[in-house]
Amino acid sequence: MGRSKPLLLMALLLAASFAGCLDASSTASRIELEVEYASLNGTVVETYVDGERTSLESVIVDFDFSRTISSSELVTFGADLLDGTPPTTIDASQQSMLSLSFDEHGIHNVTLFAIDDSGARQNESVSIRADLRIEWTESNTNNPIPLEFNPTPDNGGVHPIVIEVNSTVENPSLIDGIGGGGQTVQFSWNIVDELNDVCQSKSGQAEDGSEDTWNTVHFNTYLVHELRITPEDGQDYLNVFQTVSVVYSSE
Repeated sequence: MGRSKPLLLMALLLAASFAGCLDASSTASRIELEVEYASLNGTVVETYVDGERTSLESVIVDFDFSRTISSSELVTFGADLLDGTPPTTIDASQQSMLSLSFDEHGIHNVTLFAIDDSGARQNESVSIRADLRIEWTESNTNNPIPLEFNPTPDNGGVHPIVIEVNSTVENPSLIDGIGGGGQTVQFSWNIVDELNDVCQSKSGQAEDGSEDTWNTVHFNTYLVHELRITPEDGQDYLNVFQTVSVVYSSE
């Protein structure tokens, strides 16, 4: 009977010790980060008229943190662009929607995160694909301006996979709505890189009141390029409608 008392006391001490350990782990903060978004890709659209940029349409991605929960009170939702700039954050007690805007094409890696009042933080990584489309218009010109495009992403990330070009040259009638009075214009299209090497070229011709179009794809995505239209015969004034798209892999 006397030997059972020390054993009972030791058992009670061990039980108290284990109870303390279980209690500490049960109060540790836990964040379940769940972020919803409609899409992680889009297209930056630059519009030019007679060589001057008239508008810029950014890629905007909205992140919804409303389904994120924590055993402690949530205080911050945020997104880190991993480019050295401060993270974009919102007060988790006031709002759950965070928006990011991208003006430059490229694959943008972003870390989303939630922080609670205990200082605990949970992260999630996403990649946002921003393609580029340049829409270019010139009117009444006999010396079209070269359309410059740079497929190299500013963030130093992966390069696009292809450049798509659509260029239409219109030779409008000198007498509106009737036709005639003008002449056939011959010209050439050239895609030229920054080393002044001609990468692709095509001859074109537009009779009075008609147009000609060049559709092509280009796979050199590492140098600044120009899309040039050079009139070779005829002095009629031309209208030019062009689209250059810088496209990234969907994977």
